[in-house]
Formats: sequence, C-alpha cells, structure tokens
Amino acid sequence: MLRYIRYVLSIIVVASAAYELLAKNFEFHHYIMFFLGLTMLVLGIEEYQRNKKGIGLLLVGVFLFLMVASVQGFLLH
Repeated sequence: MLRYIRYVLSIIVVASAAYELLAKNFEFHHYIMFFLGLTMLVLGIEEYQRNKKGIGLLLVGVFLFLMVASVQGFLLH
C-alpha cells in the first residue's frame, strides 16, 4: 500500500517540477515542496518498518523540515 502511495506522490512531484522548469512558472513551488515532504514521510515509514530506523528517522526529519518550509511559503506568499 505504501509503495503505491510513494509512486503516486513521486509522479506528482516529478510532473509538477517538470512543468515548472519547462513553463518557467514557479508559483507551484510550495505545492511541490508539500508533496515532496509527503513522499519523504512515506519513505521514512517504509524504512522504519524495514528496521532501518536511522534512515527512517532522518527521512521523517526531512519531512518535518519540508512541511515547515512549505507552510511558511504558503503563509508568506
């Protein structure tokens, strides 16, 4: 289940980033960071379940950082 969620979130991130680069329209940057954070959370949960707790916690930390940056971008934009 988590694998499919990871695939969907990754496709959203890559497609949005490609659109931003090709169109040179950077107004969706905060959404990309939000979905990238969710992807990192799913990856962290998967690694934690595989008993790779160090990498899992690092990925959850990256998720928290991206969420703070994304929310800050939403509020200041």
